[in-house]
Amino acid sequence: MNEFGSIYYQEDLDHLIQNHTLSLLFVSQKNCSVCQSLLPLIKQVMQKYPMVKLGYIRADQFPSIAGIYSIFTAPAVLFFVEGKEYFRDVRFVPIQAFSEKVNKIYSHFY
Repeated sequence: MNEFGSIYYQEDLDHLIQNHTLSLLFVSQKNCSVCQSLLPLIKQVMQKYPMVKLGYIRADQFPSIAGIYSIFTAPAVLFFVEGKEYFRDVRFVPIQAFSEKVNKIYSHFY
């Protein structure tokens, strides 16, 4: 089962992105109702893609994330390919379109 690992330190974030071919970062915020409803949907989609490494960050616990990745709202879903940001979806994420984007990328690698 593909699970989200919580990230609290810059080194952990760098490891997630740099040491995995495909990785996804879910950025949440305290008391964010959209974040709370979106995360289970993203988890469900990502179960189909076991080779994607998943990370979870609460922006209020890791404030430098906003500056590093220019994240100004939550939730934000960032998808990385070979250490580079490939796409991002923020706030209201259309699940079907998100799933199609991930599938297209994943099929090129696995």
